[in-house]
Amino acid sequence: MTILVKADHLQKKFGKFEALKDVSFEINSGEVLGFIGPNGAGKSTTIRILLGILKTSGGVAEVFGKEVWKDSIAIHRRLSYVPGELALWGNMTGGEIIDLLIHLHGNADQGKKKKLIERFELDPRKKAKSYSKGNRQKVGLIAALSVDSDLYILDEPTSGLDPLMENIFQEEIVQLKAEGKSILLSSHILSEVERLADRVAIIREGVVVEQGTLDELRHLTRSTMTLETAGNVEEIKNLPGVHDFILRGHEARFSIDGSAVNSIMEKATALSIKKIEVVPPTLEDLFIRHYESQR
Repeated sequence: MTILVKADHLQKKFGKFEALKDVSFEINSGEVLGFIGPNGAGKSTTIRILLGILKTSGGVAEVFGKEVWKDSIAIHRRLSYVPGELALWGNMTGGEIIDLLIHLHGNADQGKKKKLIERFELDPRKKAKSYSKGNRQKVGLIAALSVDSDLYILDEPTSGLDPLMENIFQEEIVQLKAEGKSILLSSHILSEVERLADRVAIIREGVVVEQGTLDELRHLTRSTMTLETAGNVEEIKNLPGVHDFILRGHEARFSIDGSAVNSIMEKATALSIKKIEVVPPTLEDLFIRHYESQR
């Protein structure tokens, strides 16, 4: 599998302030990496380094095997980028801006551009200064998705979009995945990342503190079990690995440590299971509990 993006112990200082202390991750061909963290964690700084906009203070940053600061022009011929705060030329129409951006990139697909304008319900005849935040974002998304790139770097791409437009964006990303494209997706919408990402990297205070597939990151938190037994279900309550036990009638709901699943199931079986449901943690659970544990 080809490595398209390599960040190796990236550091970035602004005077005495360390925006990035130790950022390392890779993106392989055909892979979507979800890049998540709170505001100020270093997501956008990392992305600007990968784009060759900022020069790293330390570490290695490569895209397509090229050094991002020295070879940014060659790199940009093969990538598309959408920032979370898109500044447009106010007196140009949305259509004119889209045409300009895809002309600068090259590899434009006019048929796809037309389809995306219709799907995102953008009026390309209006001047950009009249657009809402969501419509400005649509201009950037349409321009980025209308060209054939090997890598798409998306920094809060659905900022300002309504849920319907978010869903259309997600459908377009699923299509790009099917075409074998690589994507770096930074988003505050964790359900979006959970749906689209093959792997996740969590950044905190300038350090990538966890990364892997969602299944690999499940160890950060607990699954939730709902259980009803013929015997007294409260006998489960004090078993090791059982937390937040709540009894409602004959049904209990509690969280469980992964290491304790076997012993809990043995006890539940002995009590004669009438109903059981186990729900693994969502990405939101993983994210929130990880940050709570680090406070």
